[in-house]
Amino acid sequence: MSEAVNQDERNEYVDFWNEVLVPKFVRWRHILVDGLTHHSERVFPKLPVRPGDHVVDVGCGFGDTAIELARRVGPEGSVLGIDCCEGFLAFGREDARKAKIDNVTFIEADVQSYPFEPEFDFCFSRFGTQFFENPVAALRNMRTSLKPGGVMTMIVWRDIEDNPWLGLPKAIIKDFLPPPGEDARTCGPGPFSMADSTVVTKQLEVAGYGDISFERIDAPLLVGRNPDEAVDFQLALGPAGEVYREAGEIAEQRHDEIAAALKQELARHETEEGIVLGSSSWMVSARNPG
Repeated sequence: MSEAVNQDERNEYVDFWNEVLVPKFVRWRHILVDGLTHHSERVFPKLPVRPGDHVVDVGCGFGDTAIELARRVGPEGSVLGIDCCEGFLAFGREDARKAKIDNVTFIEADVQSYPFEPEFDFCFSRFGTQFFENPVAALRNMRTSLKPGGVMTMIVWRDIEDNPWLGLPKAIIKDFLPPPGEDARTCGPGPFSMADSTVVTKQLEVAGYGDISFERIDAPLLVGRNPDEAVDFQLALGPAGEVYREAGEIAEQRHDEIAAALKQELARHETEEGIVLGSSSWMVSARNPG
């Protein structure tokens, strides 16, 4: 089943994801999915998901979390994965087919305006809600997907200072390139837009949630199988990638010295697994009071 985003309802952030980021995310899928393994291992055992539950996975990306949730709820349950990028969802459908998991459905839609019915026991999002143009409206719409008493859990990054996997490369590249201008195209508010627990608590309260809680999750994160791959990954995505992309010709002219500086620092973090840096997120849970 596929439901396309209405082209008239697209916003600039959705367009940016589809036009600019999807090809880069696809290229680095093995890092973006496998690199989060340790982080996910700390999160999934804590999720209040039971066999037979009906679950919606918001901003499901490549579908790996939706497929894992489908395994958790079993054949009596179901999972609906929603993302605004069809280029991601095709991978989810194929992975589900290969794994012979038939209780998960993926649709292309904008969660901020999707016409939910209150039919789900649990609503989940891993690193998706940070990019909503209007977080309160999106969170409120996610709440409408829940039955009375249903739980929403979202995983969001803490501050960049708590996430050296993103902060360290940005600090290095800023020594060579100017910051992005105010007219830079962007994917939305950004990965750290929900780092402030006080702000997010207020957003959730305004969106109608109760029983709001935050739990800090710290975990190592793989950013490349070797220093060269880690450098290429950082120059393609994340805060360092944004600085590099927006610098244009200046970045191209200084590429070799930028890459050398990044490689020198990232090589210090090489392990048997690859280049591993620290990461930190909030696991935020809230309930639909009904």
